[in-house]
Amino acid sequence: MLRRPTSITTLRAPFITRFAPSPNGDLHLGHALSAITGFELAARENGRFLLRIEDIDIQRTREEHVAHIVEDLRWLGLTWEEPVLRQSTRFDAYRKAFQSLLDRGLLYPCFATRSEVDAAVAIDPIGTDPDGAPLYPGLCKHLTPAEIERRRANGEPFCLRLDMDRALTVAHETSGGAPLTFREWNAEPGTPPAIVAADPARWGDAIIVRKDTPASYHLAVVIDDAMQGITHVVRGRDLYAATGLHRLLQVLLSLPEPVYHHHRLLLDAEGRKLSKTLRHTSLRAMRAAGATPAAIRTTLRNARI
Repeated sequence: MLRRPTSITTLRAPFITRFAPSPNGDLHLGHALSAITGFELAARENGRFLLRIEDIDIQRTREEHVAHIVEDLRWLGLTWEEPVLRQSTRFDAYRKAFQSLLDRGLLYPCFATRSEVDAAVAIDPIGTDPDGAPLYPGLCKHLTPAEIERRRANGEPFCLRLDMDRALTVAHETSGGAPLTFREWNAEPGTPPAIVAADPARWGDAIIVRKDTPASYHLAVVIDDAMQGITHVVRGRDLYAATGLHRLLQVLLSLPEPVYHHHRLLLDAEGRKLSKTLRHTSLRAMRAAGATPAAIRTTLRNARI
C-alpha cells in the first residue's frame, strides 16, 4: 500500500512565541511593534502565538492595565491561545528554581540597601552593566553563615544575587567546556540563526530574586518560556544584552534553548526608546483620538530604525 507523502508543513519544526507585557501602564507603539511582529511571524511560520502577563511586581500591577492590554491587542486584530498565563500564579515554580541555585551555592543573600550600594560605588566604582547601572560592588558577597542567619533573624529584607564567577564555572563544566552562546535569527524566511557569543559577566552579580517577590524578571522569563515551550523569543533590541544572562540561567537550570529575534526599537524625536516611564502616548489615547489599527500599522512600517 502506498503511503501519502509527508507534507513540508508537517516536517517543519514547531514555532511558538509570545508577547509578555507588564501591567504597570498602558501599551504604546513600541509594544504594538513587538506584539505585531511576534503575531505575524507565528502566522507566517504556521506557529502559535501566546499572551503572557508578567505581573510579578504586585505593588505596581493594576487590573485595569491588564484589561487595557487585552483591549488594545484585540483592537489591533491580534488573537492568542487561552488561557493567558499570569506570572503571579507561578511563584512556587520560581521558588523551586531559585532554591536549586541556592542549594548549589550559586546565589547569596544581599541585605544592602540601594543607598548603601550607591555610597560604595561612589567611593570605588567598578563599571556599569549593559543598562548603564553601576555594577554591584560585592558588599554582602562574603558574609559568614552566622552573620547571614543573624540578619535574617532580625527581619532584614534581602535579595538573592547570582555569584557570577561561580555560575560561569559551573556552566562551563556543565557544557563540557563549550562556549556559552545564543542563536539570533534575523526573521528572514529560510535563514538559519546566527551563533552569537553570550557574555553574562557584563551583568556582574545580578539580582535573581528580588526583596519583594520570589523572582526577578530574568529568572521568571526563562522559567516561563521553558514551561510554555517557547521556541522563538521575539522582543526588542533593548533586551539583546540580557540574553547572555538568560542563557546562563538556562544552562544552570537545564532549560531548553530558544531561538531569539530582537527587533528594532521605536525612538522618539530625541532618540529615546518609547517607554511608559517617559509617558509616551499610549495606544489607548491614540485610539480615543481616532487612530485606526491600519493607521497604527502604517506608522510602525514608516517609523525610523
